[in-house]
Amino acid sequence: MIATSNLAKEYGARVLFSDVSLQLNAGSRYGLVGANGSGKSTLLRILAGDESASDGTVTIGKRARIGVLRQDRFLDDQAIILDLAMRGDAVVSEALHEQRQITEAAHVDAERLAALEDLIAAHDGYTLEARASEVLEGLAIPTRLHGAPLSTLSGGFKLRVLLAQVLVGGVDVLLLDEPTNHLDILTIRWLEKFMGGYAGCAVIVSHDQRFLDNVTSHTLDVDYGTVTLYTGNYSKAVLEKQAARERKETGVARAEEEIARKRAFVERFGAKNTKATQAQSRLKQIARIEVEELVASSRRTPYLRVTPERPSGRDVLELAGVSKSYGENRVLTDVSLVVRRGERVAVIGPNGLGKSTLLRILVERLDADAGSVRWGHEVRTGYFPQDHRELLDDPDATPLEILSALCPGESPTYVRGQLGRVLFSGEEVDKRVALLSGGEAARLIFALLAVQKPNVLVLDEPTNHLDLEAIHALCEAVKAYTGTVIFVSHDRWFVSELATRIVELTPEGPRDFPGSYAEYLARCGDDHLDAEAVAAKARQERRQAGGSKTGNGDGRGGAAPDGTWEDQKKRRNRIAQLPKQRDRLLAQIEAAEARKKAIADLYYDPEFFQRTSLAQIDALQKEQAELTPKIDGWMAEWEAIELEIAALGAD
Repeated sequence: MIATSNLAKEYGARVLFSDVSLQLNAGSRYGLVGANGSGKSTLLRILAGDESASDGTVTIGKRARIGVLRQDRFLDDQAIILDLAMRGDAVVSEALHEQRQITEAAHVDAERLAALEDLIAAHDGYTLEARASEVLEGLAIPTRLHGAPLSTLSGGFKLRVLLAQVLVGGVDVLLLDEPTNHLDILTIRWLEKFMGGYAGCAVIVSHDQRFLDNVTSHTLDVDYGTVTLYTGNYSKAVLEKQAARERKETGVARAEEEIARKRAFVERFGAKNTKATQAQSRLKQIARIEVEELVASSRRTPYLRVTPERPSGRDVLELAGVSKSYGENRVLTDVSLVVRRGERVAVIGPNGLGKSTLLRILVERLDADAGSVRWGHEVRTGYFPQDHRELLDDPDATPLEILSALCPGESPTYVRGQLGRVLFSGEEVDKRVALLSGGEAARLIFALLAVQKPNVLVLDEPTNHLDLEAIHALCEAVKAYTGTVIFVSHDRWFVSELATRIVELTPEGPRDFPGSYAEYLARCGDDHLDAEAVAAKARQERRQAGGSKTGNGDGRGGAAPDGTWEDQKKRRNRIAQLPKQRDRLLAQIEAAEARKKAIADLYYDPEFFQRTSLAQIDALQKEQAELTPKIDGWMAEWEAIELEIAALGAD
């Protein structure tokens, strides 16, 4: 499908990679990994034809259709969202557009119209709208917005439309540059399932380890000045790469030992006539020994450590009834939490439900509409914002100036040492903030946290922009941190490695679980994090709202007929019953949630486990475990009833 021969790319004296010869096949999904700046995106652009190589060739099948997700591409804000997604299949969308123009013209070109219909049918074109809508729903862009202009979406959701456009195309080759950027856990899971069913050849740049492990069949590693192909996902590739490097290092060590042994013989006996012939023989043997030159890795791991200056009190944070709205959009409703020293609280959930808003309220960068936030005794917070400009707000400042201002009593050597730990060296310490990459800005903020020595870390998407080495370093740093951590992340590997407590924000309110991410999924089931179920529900909503569609030429449907008198009677009876069923379910849900909270509150009492028998504790845990699936079932019923009420026009 894709072949490269002796491919190389260099910028001046800097060589990104050379001598890259690969064969990438249909049915395989290749994870393209490497350090930031190693050349991953450059290689992807070369494969896409957007950039030329310094040497070598790229060959792609003549008839192969290529879809490319480019992070720097812009879309027309006035274009309709569904139309933009449909443009991913350029052949069909252009044929449909021409077909509409011909049918609307005064004179119909029957011959051309017939040819277009054959072309559309041959490419399964009459399902394009349904396919595009399904992909948009999977990426959490609801049906009601599909007919709206792109300008109605936020920046992150606009990039989802760009991703949808690429996925809808039905192309033979997919080249995806960071497809999980701006996606939440739901949509990442949906994308994994989509890619699992993709039959073409895919090359994917990503720093999301769990995504790579779940999706890829092979790994392309940009390192040592070349690109190496490994069979298997990222985790397997790491082990294979490590084993291969160890074999090379062992081979070099043995060769050097052999040379040293023969050289010692020559030095000892070379001057003796009786050993001269043997010494000369060993010199020839030394000349024939080849010692492989080991190229240095481009991987660099920062040293990230934050040590609290002093511990906080036992009760770190108390939130009571925190709510927040942006106009008519309510993102937080009655959030109440108590966080204690040493907890690592992961705040997860779909985008748009107020995760970042909650963290900004905690660090007093945003006011809540209602409720209170109370920090405990001796608490000192350190904040990592999703938008680095919140802290690095002077574009002309340098890392050296920013860090020096935080520790005025320290020597320049100390400041440079702190920057060196996060991989700023030489002239890099004098680089303007405006010119820093996302990864560099993130590492600089970690350096600031290290000198501030807070005892509470509030981290909003800290793995964004970091390469895999930096993500692993951050994970180890947080594990070693003795303070309290409250963090938002969509990186499931990062969450599963660190969280000791899960707070999931949902449209119905927060779910608070004292345990790890794996335990949370085991207890709750991961169906509620499954975007496929969300997409199915959206399709049901569309069918109910659209009713029986009438043909209007473009497949967008019309209104349903009123039906017979008997149907109308059944409809009136159903409208009368639905609100009662809804209210009954809501009462059951509220009672069960209250009982779950009451049980959870018992656990927070430090004397609870001392005065309660094991049998009572087991009974409470069993009751709590049984409540969760009941609540989830009632929630599903309630959501279905709400959709039916909306479709029937009931109150």
